[in-house]
Amino acid sequence: MTSKAICKAITALAALALATQVQAAEKKYGAGASDTEIKLGQTSPFSGAASAYSVIAKTQAAYFKMINDQGGVNGRKVTLITLDDGYSPPKTVEQTRKLVEQEEVAAILNPLGTPTGLAVRKYLNDKKVPQLFVGAGATLWGDYAHYPWSIGFQPSYQAETAVYAKYVLTNKPDAKIALFYQNDDAGKDYGNGFKKGLGPENTAKMVVAETTYESTDPTVDSQIVKLKSSGANVLFMHAIPKQAAQAIKKIGEIGWKPDLFFLAATSTSVSSVLKPAGFEYSKDIISSYSLKDPNDPQWKDDKDVIAWQSFMKNYFPDGNLQDQLIVYGYVVAEATVQVLKQCGDDLTHENIMKQAANLDIALPMFLPGIKVKTSPTDYFPVEAMRLQKFNGETWQLFGDTIGND
Repeated sequence: MTSKAICKAITALAALALATQVQAAEKKYGAGASDTEIKLGQTSPFSGAASAYSVIAKTQAAYFKMINDQGGVNGRKVTLITLDDGYSPPKTVEQTRKLVEQEEVAAILNPLGTPTGLAVRKYLNDKKVPQLFVGAGATLWGDYAHYPWSIGFQPSYQAETAVYAKYVLTNKPDAKIALFYQNDDAGKDYGNGFKKGLGPENTAKMVVAETTYESTDPTVDSQIVKLKSSGANVLFMHAIPKQAAQAIKKIGEIGWKPDLFFLAATSTSVSSVLKPAGFEYSKDIISSYSLKDPNDPQWKDDKDVIAWQSFMKNYFPDGNLQDQLIVYGYVVAEATVQVLKQCGDDLTHENIMKQAANLDIALPMFLPGIKVKTSPTDYFPVEAMRLQKFNGETWQLFGDTIGND
């Protein structure tokens, strides 16, 4: 080999080495991420009073299986490790610490519940581990200033109840209102949000009864009887699926027929709530929604719904097609994949959080005109919704889209 050829070979090798170093330098990994895998952690109530919500985690595991079969996210497999916390804050603490300290996950994804999420919020922020798309709408999940590592997903409970309050003021200005909600931060946020929507003067004049229940209560019958005796003709209720079904059934059995009955969007599942309560008792309940309901005939030819049905057939065949919680789990997984795509080869905790706070996208299965949108000063990804009424078989949308997109 001539000296000229040797020089060329050395130059080529040096260029290759430099390119390799640059490529390696461009890749940044935090805990839970590598060239081949992105590991996410999650707590969900597979047991206990809120176990109906565990279908969300099951849906997301199935969705990531589909994504992995398609090649993963930027060539990396997504692994979701879900642990049962029984909707019990002490158990959430134990399981979250296990996910962070033993499994070393890249983020805690869509943990279910306000009381459970609050139990680990400070810990995760101190550790600088993303608490990504918390499965709750309490207003406190938008506190980007004090808890920059915790971000919500669905519309805030106060934004939701403001819509119901406005509807009451417009359609039944002489209403006598009863409020029923869970005795925790989420429930109180709902109750306070409804009253805030009414305004102080209307609250004093219109709210005639207000009571709560504990998530561990075996029955809520006594609370329902008490509310009926108040003479209220409008009812707002926030409850997890078990107690929501109990309450709706009891309301029907004692012959209480409020002129307007609002049900929090967290418990609109046909299979988990309305069917157990009885369709005859569930008819005409009003709630709100941001997603396409696959059971609504208007979407039967919609390409997004057809894709969702294919997903269900191939990856979650045991899932109940009437369960709106499955659609919720699906769209949260969609949003998560979008965040990870935006991360590229920088999968540090800091960049995962940066990208979660930099979304502006219309994802499949959201209603037309509703987008997932965040910024460093806006930690509520979804802020728009439409009202819906249950017709005895399915939910039917009515009215215009309300809220910011």
